[in-house]
Amino acid sequence: MSAVPRCAPQIPPLQPGDHLTVEEFERRYQAMPELKKAELIEGVVYMPSPVTIEEHGSPQAKLIGWLIWYEAFTPGVQVGDNSTVRMKVGSNQPQPDALLRILPDCSGQSQTSEDGYVVSAPELVAEISVSTASYDLHEKLKAYERNSVLEYIIWRVADREIDWFFLRGGKFKRLTRSSDGAFKSKCFPGLWLNPTALIENDLATVLRVLQQGLASEEHHEFVERLAKEST
Repeated sequence: MSAVPRCAPQIPPLQPGDHLTVEEFERRYQAMPELKKAELIEGVVYMPSPVTIEEHGSPQAKLIGWLIWYEAFTPGVQVGDNSTVRMKVGSNQPQPDALLRILPDCSGQSQTSEDGYVVSAPELVAEISVSTASYDLHEKLKAYERNSVLEYIIWRVADREIDWFFLRGGKFKRLTRSSDGAFKSKCFPGLWLNPTALIENDLATVLRVLQQGLASEEHHEFVERLAKEST
């Protein structure tokens, strides 16, 4: 009698609210190539619903465009869009809407794995949220804080507000605007943002303020430092 072939065990699908290890989360996520976004935050699976262009798609595109413009004039940094990050502290594998990091060759705090993932915390992450009720301002904020993300931007679309946090003493503090109404990054010199202009879709002003930051002496010195780090 011929042996009955054994069926390979099926990999369970990801479900919102599952409590998983990082390894099991990644195994299940990779078995679902049709799934566009899932995150593991403090050991719990989050799977955002489909998003609208007004509440998410368009704001995210504008935020990414602002960051890409900064990257274009700042050799040694890299923008990421919906890139999975393998955090080192706790069971966390987020997929931020946007990230900006200093490249490993320029002494950035994150690395790139052999299979192409960002490992450890990028210097800056950004999320598009509907309101203060979102987990972006609660569980995910705590996870980013624990993993030493240096700056965290949250655009609360329904609230028409942008929050910018920076890490100090292991805790996130709110960044206050300068006298001209702009947020000015502490980690990325010259990364300036007029939040009112971004919320009002005044992209010309957004880019004009960013250009002022890119023309600043602090940005020039930052670019020189990155170049020295890469040699």
